[in-house]
Amino acid sequence: MTATFKDFVKLHFIVFLWGFTAIIGKELSISTADVVMYRTGIAAIVVGIYMHFRKDPLRYPPKVLIRFFLTGLVIAAHWFLFFESARISNVSVCLAGMATTTFWTSLIEPIFTKRSVNAIEVLLGLIVIGGLYVVFSFELDNVLGFSLAIASAMLSATFSVLNAGFAKKHSHYGITFYEMLAACLFTVIFIPIYKVVFLEEAASYAVPAGLEDWGFLILLSVVCTVYAFSASVELMKRISAFAVNLAINMEPVYGILMALLIYGESEQMSNGFYLGTLIIMVAVFSYPMIRKYQKRVEMRKVIH
Repeated sequence: MTATFKDFVKLHFIVFLWGFTAIIGKELSISTADVVMYRTGIAAIVVGIYMHFRKDPLRYPPKVLIRFFLTGLVIAAHWFLFFESARISNVSVCLAGMATTTFWTSLIEPIFTKRSVNAIEVLLGLIVIGGLYVVFSFELDNVLGFSLAIASAMLSATFSVLNAGFAKKHSHYGITFYEMLAACLFTVIFIPIYKVVFLEEAASYAVPAGLEDWGFLILLSVVCTVYAFSASVELMKRISAFAVNLAINMEPVYGILMALLIYGESEQMSNGFYLGTLIIMVAVFSYPMIRKYQKRVEMRKVIH
């Protein structure tokens, strides 16, 4: 199936929602690991109930389930690093670091799809890296947060590529259910270790402080996860993982604008930061034009 203009509009709406997740994570009073546990747990419950009423099958071959669960582990690690980056630095730094997803995808996707590396994709990925170099040549105080965001971006590229393959064979709701369930279970196991070793606290699970926390968690789980995650997997039936992750580079732009509106001066960054973000945007919007030109050249070769 071929992607339509409506598919790309929907994709950017999903990216806009993801740009909001770092803000939600920063507002929550519970630890990063607890946020991931509740987010994935609530998401798995909601998708499971929805599939029950739709009478969608939940049975998959053991090999497929193992792949879903391993991908869920990657997702859990991605979200943990993502929220941790936003908390130790700020939302803008976290989201800017996530823009390296394009570069990682250009390297990872050929490994899983067994196709040759696309020189244009690598070039655009390097342009994104160049933009981030400009950003952080002016933001040296945020190196740790940036590093966590880069690691999170690499994991994001990995599970996006894996899900692009899964989406061609399996229901996007089934994929979401098992990956969210796996991510929740892995986080449940991880939390005691994380709190004792890194936070030097008791090995306990936090309870959201009140209605505000629960409201943010439901918004994060249902809208930004169940809807956005399932819809993104479904779009991968028509849009390549690289094109999806290139659009995700707009996440910093959407998120930074929202953070500036909400937090004001605490999110104000240097001129270099905004110059680097502009470079990233150039890479994002140039990809569709380059691909369109390449397809025209290929069609002319076939005709002649």
